[in-house]
Amino acid sequence: MDNFFDIDSRILALAAETESECAGQFSHIDSIAEHNGQKVLAAFIKNRVSDTCFKGTTGYGYGDIGRETLDKVFADALGAEAAVVRHNFANGTHALSTALFGVLRTGDTMLSAVGRPYDTMEEVIGLRGESGRGSLKDFGIGYIQADLVDDKYPDYDMITELAPKARIVYIQRSRGYSLRPSYDVETVGRIIAAAKAGNPGIIAVVDNCYGEFVEEREPTAVGADLIVGSLIKNPGGGIASTGGYIAGRADLVEMCADRLTCTGMGLEVGCTLGQSREMFLGFFLAPQTVASALKTSVFACRLFEKLGYKTLPESSETRTDIIASILLENEENLVAFCQGIQMGSPVDSFAVPEAWDMPGYDSKVIMAAGAFTMGASIELSADAPIREPFAAWLQGGLTYPTGKAGILVAANEMLKRGLISL
Repeated sequence: MDNFFDIDSRILALAAETESECAGQFSHIDSIAEHNGQKVLAAFIKNRVSDTCFKGTTGYGYGDIGRETLDKVFADALGAEAAVVRHNFANGTHALSTALFGVLRTGDTMLSAVGRPYDTMEEVIGLRGESGRGSLKDFGIGYIQADLVDDKYPDYDMITELAPKARIVYIQRSRGYSLRPSYDVETVGRIIAAAKAGNPGIIAVVDNCYGEFVEEREPTAVGADLIVGSLIKNPGGGIASTGGYIAGRADLVEMCADRLTCTGMGLEVGCTLGQSREMFLGFFLAPQTVASALKTSVFACRLFEKLGYKTLPESSETRTDIIASILLENEENLVAFCQGIQMGSPVDSFAVPEAWDMPGYDSKVIMAAGAFTMGASIELSADAPIREPFAAWLQGGLTYPTGKAGILVAANEMLKRGLISL
């Protein structure tokens, strides 16, 4: 094979060993992708997707067949009663905020079952930032949390104990900028069961970002009342330019739609502006695209383990989302890795990422993302806050061959700078 990127021969030899050692994991990932691909295809066929669905609307968007059909396709494939899928969700945090404000009312309390949520949710809740800007706290909505045991595992007894005080239990499936494990669907089900043991009427809201199609089931299969995610992550398949979804119980989805648009109109309005085809096609491709991202993750973890670094999860562990953390030990290594990922990207490979004060975060963040869609973490990217333990959070890879190449370029760049030895 031609060495297009002038990778050191020692890195290439290590990569060949790595790929052989990952064969079992790759086979498992492929089997899940086949299952989920057929599940999505069945949803398309059941809901009679046609070329007409791809035609965009303007203005109010009344009677938009594509919008209505896409909602049904998502609902069926994700095991939900209903869904609201819209290009005008700005990001996953916007979709999550819409779900929380849609369901919660003044005097209610939300319980975070897995400790402190992801950084960008802190200002939505009112844990950080200026008062009076419209956080849940400003609207008289309380917040409590069940801290993790050893900063890793859900405290099921505490969740049951706190549940009677709360209207919703909030479960973040992925790790965010922490080193706790991401939680598989089975674990999410145990958290929900613990909450409902203490409060049978509690509403389980799952931040499903980075987790869609990683397993054969989604959290709706284990009692989640709402699941929420972003289309520039897994379910957009690298095709959707923007957007997000909320799926689950029909009555709750309607409440969320009322929050997104306005009370009384909910799901019935919202023009699609020519975005429907991208969202349909991206969702159709998503199971295979997620498989490519997972293979890239497994390969990266195994390669860097062989280079002497700790990874979370370890390369041998079964994946529960597309994110991997590579603990690079110091800022110099971290910056070199991220800059190497940028060099191996299809877009803006010539750019040199630097740490900056990113909105919604409480420390400087470096982000490598030479992506076709800005911020699309289903595409190969690496980002990290500049703080201990100097871990790079790696995600994505639209195709495995190009994802693998990006990882090799990053490793090679660290070798050239004398930061790793072979």
